[in-house]
Amino acid sequence: MKYRELGNTGLSVSEVSFGTWAIGGDWGNSKDEDGLRGLQAAMEQGVNFFDTADVYGGGHAEELLAKATRGKQDEIHIATKFCRAGDIHDPENYSARRISEYCEQSLRRLEREAIDLYQIHCPPMEILRDGSVFAALDQLKAEGKIRHYGVSVETIEEGLLCLEYPGVAALQVIFNLFRQQPAQELLPQAAAKGAGILVRLPLASGLLTGKFTASSTFQENDHRRFNANGEQFNVGETFAGLPFGKGVELAQKLEWIAEGRGNMARASMRWILDHPAVSCVIPGFKNEAQVNDNLATLDVPSFSPGDMERLAAFYQSEVVPYIRGEV
Repeated sequence: MKYRELGNTGLSVSEVSFGTWAIGGDWGNSKDEDGLRGLQAAMEQGVNFFDTADVYGGGHAEELLAKATRGKQDEIHIATKFCRAGDIHDPENYSARRISEYCEQSLRRLEREAIDLYQIHCPPMEILRDGSVFAALDQLKAEGKIRHYGVSVETIEEGLLCLEYPGVAALQVIFNLFRQQPAQELLPQAAAKGAGILVRLPLASGLLTGKFTASSTFQENDHRRFNANGEQFNVGETFAGLPFGKGVELAQKLEWIAEGRGNMARASMRWILDHPAVSCVIPGFKNEAQVNDNLATLDVPSFSPGDMERLAAFYQSEVVPYIRGEV
């Protein structure tokens, strides 16, 4: 395993870490025993950081993490998120009282005394501009309930605003071959300010595995079906904001990246890790096989400068015109 510093937090995290949305829910059917075996396999190979949220399976993902990490609280770091269990546009949802309640509920489910990284879960811009939420998080930090805090953001503008608040230790962003814009300004600014970068949706909801065809379908309880066009939440959280058919077509044009790198998924995450401002990628998983395949990313070669230029040009000319939603 290879590790990187999570900004200025003092935490050293595995380059390939894991998100738990898929084992919590909203990615089709999953089995707890498969998820637990995957978590165990990850830890056995040196993964020391996991990302979750209080709304993943209504808290179930946090409970699975608690079960998998019992007795390892000092060596396995956990980031969780809050706010989407309530009305994300209501200022009261971000009051010190409400945030403390969210935090206590997560601590109980995680079976921990403190949360390593507590993140606001994609709040609207007006909440970030107001800034009161950060004072509440400072209070939780002073109380020892959280060690650090950050924000999971949807857009570059939100990320840059968050960096203006000195207590923000990390940003969680959508960054992949179909969403390259953060590399231009957000990643350099985060590095300059000592903020860590967690990359979610590194495979664009699976498009960048190269396994889908235009006729691929998804289960009713999979967000790739019920949010394919942003019906339930931000369209950018599903297929990087691309229409599914166009995403499949574009992924086929990127098949060359797998040459010498095993498969498209490993190559896609290698591209992300080739950006030094990134602290870690947090792909999802449902079972041990997916964990092992994602961890093989660490063994594949980096992209050449020429390849990086080719991929940047591809993004600008062929991907950007089809991205929906704010970026």
